[in-house]
Amino acid sequence: MKILLVIDQYENSNNGTTISARRFAEGLQKRGNTVTVLTTGKEGENKFIVKSLKLPIGISGIIKSQGMNFAVPDKEIIKKAMQDVDLVHFYMPFWLSRSAKKIADELKIPNTAAFHVQPENITYTIKMGKVKLINDKIYEEFRDDFFNKFNRIHCPSNFIANQLKEHGYTAKLYVISNGIQDKFKYLPKEKNDKFIITMVGRLSGEKRQDLLFEAIKKSKHEKDIQLVLAGKGPKYKQYVKMGEELSNKPIIQFYNEEELLKLLNKTDLYVHTSDAEIEAISCIEAIASGNVPIISNSNKSATPQFALDERSLFEAGDSDDLAKKIDYWLDNSQELEKMRKTYAESANKYRIENSMKKIEEMFEDEIMGRNN
Repeated sequence: MKILLVIDQYENSNNGTTISARRFAEGLQKRGNTVTVLTTGKEGENKFIVKSLKLPIGISGIIKSQGMNFAVPDKEIIKKAMQDVDLVHFYMPFWLSRSAKKIADELKIPNTAAFHVQPENITYTIKMGKVKLINDKIYEEFRDDFFNKFNRIHCPSNFIANQLKEHGYTAKLYVISNGIQDKFKYLPKEKNDKFIITMVGRLSGEKRQDLLFEAIKKSKHEKDIQLVLAGKGPKYKQYVKMGEELSNKPIIQFYNEEELLKLLNKTDLYVHTSDAEIEAISCIEAIASGNVPIISNSNKSATPQFALDERSLFEAGDSDDLAKKIDYWLDNSQELEKMRKTYAESANKYRIENSMKKIEEMFEDEIMGRNN
C-alpha cells in the first residue's frame, strides 16, 4: 500500500502521538508499504512540509512545552502529497487534518483517523481538567467537525474506544495498541546505591507527577529513594522546586530512546500517576523492560489495564495510598524480583508487530469498503 500520514508534528519525539506515528511509519515500511508524511518541520525524504502556525508568544510557549505544534493547511502541498496514494491516515483533529480530510474526500481517496488527543490533555493545561461539561464539549466538537466524517477510527485502547461510544462517535472503532519495540525487553537489573523510582512522560498537569513527590516524602524509605522524571514540559520549574524537599535531588530531564533503555534497566519501580491517559506507551515499555508498575486507578485513564493485581494500583490523586504501595514493594524485594518477569511477559501482547498487522487490516478494510 501507498500510505500518507498526516500529523502536525513528526520531527521531535517529545510526545506520544509523534512517537507512535514514527514507529508506525517505520513498521509499515518494513512490511513492504510505502509511507509518506504530511507535516511541519525540516524537509526530508518522503516528507511534504507545510508551515507551522504562528501563535502569540505566551500561547506558543505553552503549546511547545506540551510537545505540540500546529500546522497551517496549504491546499497545493496537500494535493501534491496525496498524488498516487492508496490511503490517507490522520493523527490529529486540527486545522491541517480538517482541510486535508476535505481534499481526500474530494479526490475520493480512502482515509482513516486515529484518536490520540484526549480532551483532558487540553483542559488540564488551563486548570479545568476535571470539569466534565468542558471535556464533553470538546469530545462533541471533535466528533461533529471531524471524527464522525470517517468510517474507521484507530483507538489505542479499549478505554478510549468506550469513551468515543459514550460520546456518540459513529465510526467503526479498531482497538490497536500503539505498540512497543522489541528493544524494550527483560534484562537482569543493575545494582544501584539508591532505590530508583521512575516515571516517563510530559511534565504537565494531567500527568500528576506532583503526587510522586508527596508520596516519596511520606515513604518510610524516603532517604533511600532516587526519583527520576523522564520528560519535559510546563511543570519543570515547579518540580525542581518540589524536589528540594527530598533527601535525594530528583533527576528531571528528557531522555532519548537509547538513554531511556538504560534508565529502565536501572529502574527498581515504575510509577505512573497520570489522571488522564489514552494508553501510556511509556508504561508498557517500562513493564516490558522488567519493571513492576504502580498505576493510578483513574477512571479517565487506560493505564490501569496493565496492572496484574491491586498491589500495582493506587487510588487516583491519593499520595498516602501511593506511599503505602511504594513501601509495600520496597519491603518485599523478593516478591518484586519475582514479579519483574511476570510483568515483562504480560507486555508481549503489545509488541508493535502485532499492531502493524492490525492497522494494515484497518487500512485494507477502508480501501476495499468492507463493512463487517
